[in-house]
Amino acid sequence: MTDFKMEENISRAIYAHVIIKLLQGPVYAEEKNVWRDLQAWQSAIQDYFGKIGIELLINEVDGFARILQPESDENDDNPLPRLMRKQTMNYETTLLCVILREMLEEFDIKSEGTKLFLTQKEIKERIEFFYKEQTNRSKLWRELAKPINSLQNIGILKLTREDPVNKDNNQYEVKRIIKALVNNDTLEQIKNKLETYVNTI
Repeated sequence: MTDFKMEENISRAIYAHVIIKLLQGPVYAEEKNVWRDLQAWQSAIQDYFGKIGIELLINEVDGFARILQPESDENDDNPLPRLMRKQTMNYETTLLCVILREMLEEFDIKSEGTKLFLTQKEIKERIEFFYKEQTNRSKLWRELAKPINSLQNIGILKLTREDPVNKDNNQYEVKRIIKALVNNDTLEQIKNKLETYVNTI
């Protein structure tokens, strides 16, 4: 049994922990040990994912890396099964995503730092600009936890401070992966659709 374990450990790739982290979700530069190993073994990790039809994308400027599975070619007789399922977002989650993407853009223009932190109250105040009707605005305010949780689950938001008494004081970091998921062209397309829909709910 001992010999088997020794052989197993020897054969395991030394960057296996990086691959597992990427399979779990985005990897950020702030995760210093993983990020260091990702950079050190970048070619080998790219080769590994390439063999199973997955792309490794590294954004050095914004400090994150993720994997992406390209769409299968329609003419492919033996398409690969989907490793990562596409996640559809409802209206409220899409709206919140657009708001956060715009706020990150404004934050970067002002060059106030590298990380954008927002309280739930600040998010609410921004939502007001998208609603003319108080009824619709209040409804989203009451249910704001749902889209926030959705964006936490896909790694766009990270809870950094929780207030058990007043949730408006909860603070979130807007992760820069949002720039990859919602680029400028996609942002404009979504905004145009939202403008025609915003007060019909």
